[in-house]
Amino acid sequence: MMMLVLPAVLAFVSSWWLTKSLCSPKSFLSILAHPNERTLHARPTPQTGGLAVVGSVMISLILAASLLAIIQSSKPVFPKGIASGSVWIVASMLLIFVVSFVDDCMGLPASLRLGVQAAAACIIIGGVGLTLSSIPIPGGPTIQLGLAAIPVSVLLLIWMANLYNFMDGMDGFAGGMTFIGFSFLAYFGWQAQFPVMLIITIFVAMGALGFLLHNFPPARIFMGDAGSITIGFLAGTLMILGVRERVFEIWVPIMIFSPFILDATVTLTHRAFRRQKIWEAHREHYYQRVVLSGWSHRRTVLAEYAVMIFCGGLAVLYHHANETWRLIILVTWVVMFFALGQLVRVVERRAKPIPLIHSPLVMNQDVPTAPMQDSVQETVKV
Repeated sequence: MMMLVLPAVLAFVSSWWLTKSLCSPKSFLSILAHPNERTLHARPTPQTGGLAVVGSVMISLILAASLLAIIQSSKPVFPKGIASGSVWIVASMLLIFVVSFVDDCMGLPASLRLGVQAAAACIIIGGVGLTLSSIPIPGGPTIQLGLAAIPVSVLLLIWMANLYNFMDGMDGFAGGMTFIGFSFLAYFGWQAQFPVMLIITIFVAMGALGFLLHNFPPARIFMGDAGSITIGFLAGTLMILGVRERVFEIWVPIMIFSPFILDATVTLTHRAFRRQKIWEAHREHYYQRVVLSGWSHRRTVLAEYAVMIFCGGLAVLYHHANETWRLIILVTWVVMFFALGQLVRVVERRAKPIPLIHSPLVMNQDVPTAPMQDSVQETVKV
């Protein structure tokens, strides 16, 4: 564990420094996200923060591998199967990162991006042998997926990648959720003595924290597709890996990332039922509705942090509970989100909506209302 301290600190420092450099308009990688009629941020803002997060993780992985190879030269750091599997995970992550970064720079067709994500998912399933084979029901049967395991696993990976992208729409949201969510995954990796999960999640969490210092409201930089899609895909991969290695049941990571999973899934399901194009930009996610009802972005994101920490606590309790208590925890979790959904409706009814102004004349002025002082992003690509 002590050998991870230096690489983890390096992940934080390098991410902070790289993000700070990318915030500058003089950076040759200063790719701007411009406001439009369907976004929430008020002025052009760099969207290359994902480069800092993913880059810092890769730097730390290289340093950790080097240190472990030197200190434990007489024996392999990981079992052979786990080591080769880690290579496939990193390769698929980099494939998605490169394509998503190109998309941030010049735009790519949705079909091409989805195709690459599907290919990366097949790499994970074929190269690592990762599939979600069953879903346990506390107090009930375990649902065996059988032949459906492969398509379900592919869909899970693609959905996690894209819902992370959908939810990367508010200053500090995706960065803070990544730090909190991957920190909880690191706990489970440590508790199960599973080094692959522990190492990767610690580095991602620290990289996200370094980025968050520049992304917290009011943000100077956004994560972009290269960051959100890559991290979402990695979260999905670790979910399936943790289930296969018996680190936790599938409900544990679902609960941890449920503020993202449920908001995106419920919102897009509603849009699909209304025959709206789910891949088009919109401002209908629950967190967006709260901001548009008058909450400041900082207040909203802090509330989301509290919800995710609480969900992570429920996941820990679930993991250590017996079957009866697991069922009670799941019911509590469902009821909590139903109550939160009703609370959003109450906020919408009582609060005076804050109009968002995208006029170029306004974007270069100081705006007096608190919600408008924070720069908020709406990432909309699939």
